Amino acid sequence: MALKRKTGNALWLQVEQALAQDILVGALLAGAQLPTEPALMIRFGVSRFTIRQAIASLENRGLVRAEQGRGTFVHAPTLTYPLSERTRFSRNLIEQGFDPGGEVLSQTVVPAGPDIAAKLGIPEWQSVVHRRGIGKANDIPIELADVFLPLNRLPDFPRRRAEHATYTATLASYGIKDYLRASTQIEARMPSEEEARLLRQAISSPVFVVTRLDTDLDGGPILYGRATWCSDRVTFDLTEWHARSAP
Repeated sequence: MALKRKTGNALWLQVEQALAQDILVGALLAGAQLPTEPALMIRFGVSRFTIRQAIASLENRGLVRAEQGRGTFVHAPTLTYPLSERTRFSRNLIEQGFDPGGEVLSQTVVPAGPDIAAKLGIPEWQSVVHRRGIGKANDIPIELADVFLPLNRLPDFPRRRAEHATYTATLASYGIKDYLRASTQIEARMPSEEEARLLRQAISSPVFVVTRLDTDLDGGPILYGRATWCSDRVTFDLTEWHARSAP
């Protein structure tokens, strides 16, 4: 790989970015050993010092770990994601030291159709907001989500959502100060090519598909979602729900 030597980007940073991309797309899988320093020096055409700077930065980001006497290995830290009556994406990440983020891929207003209408308890012809986006932890994709909200209940939602950092804050602007997870279903399958690309994961790595229905405190549906999660980056924790259901 030829590095760009007069772009203002340090060589070690370019090496780090290239190796991080290898990890994110699955060219270097979790647990795999990084090539040796001499091999990396040949690949990138840089000094040993530059390679060591790049690897140190990757280690600081939690993407690799050095094992004394063995070498450096890919380390993808797993997020433990609690599922409960009050599951909140940003709070779950922040409480574990991850930086929550996201990217909106599309946002449209469409007729609900039979499936979404049945979930939200509205007529099929009624409009819903359909948002599709990627949820990230430390700028690494962990979920690809499709979310549907009833426009009759939440008028002007696209504009309001743009004004708030989270769904929780947006719903609060409508007077919905609290809401509950009425149901969650989880299944495992292999990703599509598009899902693997958007999540920057290997197509050979399974995903979790999570469907959810959120309601207000009176049981009125306010949000239905389907999300595809990277199984090698997330572990779901149902401890709280199990504790509540225990006799």
